Amino acid sequence: MAAAGDGPWLDDAAGRLVRPFTVSNGRTRPSVALDLMSQLMATGATPLGYLGPEQAQVLHLCRAPVSVAEVAAQLKLPAVVTKVLLSDLLDCGALTTKPPVFHHNPTDRALLEAVLDGLRRQL
Repeated sequence: MAAAGDGPWLDDAAGRLVRPFTVSNGRTRPSVALDLMSQLMATGATPLGYLGPEQAQVLHLCRAPVSVAEVAAQLKLPAVVTKVLLSDLLDCGALTTKPPVFHHNPTDRALLEAVLDGLRRQL
């Protein structure tokens, strides 16, 4: 059973009661370069020291491979704050990462034109 202070500090009317950059101790630069599509997975190693509720939630989310963007969305934090948290867990060996795998060339002209055509049809 979780204690009252174990979850994200949210108020239904006010929203998040803790400023996002408080979660990362005011840091805005991760120690590891992460792409929003980079895949993360928990290693099973236990981090030393205090593990905040956000870090515990990250380790829970990363039991299976998950992207940086998905972790940020689940935490409801800005991507830069999430990247700082993730880099801390990568540095201590609790997470592992690999760059996104593309089965196509992401700058392929035909692919970009198809995306543009699809967007035009939506407008």
